[in-house]
Amino acid sequence: MEPRIFHGNITPSDVANAITAEYNRGNLRTQVLGNEQRLVVQIATSNQPVSGGTTAITVTIQKLADGVSLQMSQQAWLGVAASLGQTAFWTWLNPWNIINRIDDIAQDIENLQLTEKVWKTIENTMRLAGVSTELSERLRLNVCPYCQTGNPIGEGRCIACGAPLGANQPRTCNNCGFVLKKDEIFCTNCGKKLQRS
Repeated sequence: MEPRIFHGNITPSDVANAITAEYNRGNLRTQVLGNEQRLVVQIATSNQPVSGGTTAITVTIQKLADGVSLQMSQQAWLGVAASLGQTAFWTWLNPWNIINRIDDIAQDIENLQLTEKVWKTIENTMRLAGVSTELSERLRLNVCPYCQTGNPIGEGRCIACGAPLGANQPRTCNNCGFVLKKDEIFCTNCGKKLQRS
């Protein structure tokens, strides 16, 4: 999956702690590996789940100069599929068996939604920290191509030499937060078509 970039004052540890606090309970366990520059958070079903099949997902958090980059692995859903298949088989043999498998079905459905839930946890953490996919303060300086003077984003002309700066204004992808040039139509990071601003 494509990385998402969040700009602002946040560290990989902040994100890893939020994920661990949310998912290190019930049928799920978390493990954090790495250092302050790059952390990997693994979320997986515990060894002896009370109900449902097994699943796993990995979130990689990389420190950037102006925030963090997050990338999530594809979810391992084979154990969940096997559990759902077992439920279907037992229900086919005797429809009343579904009553005994209600907890398994509920846990399997919850496990299938794990990726979406983790992204929501991450987005909520970013929102609470005042972090977003918009340009950070450091990237809000627009360097004049003629005299190399830093100008505030949105400034029409260079404050030092008066040269036009309109075509030189950066922006970010609405989907993943990647910093892009003004004339790009598709995000070079996630491939999504950009909205005209």
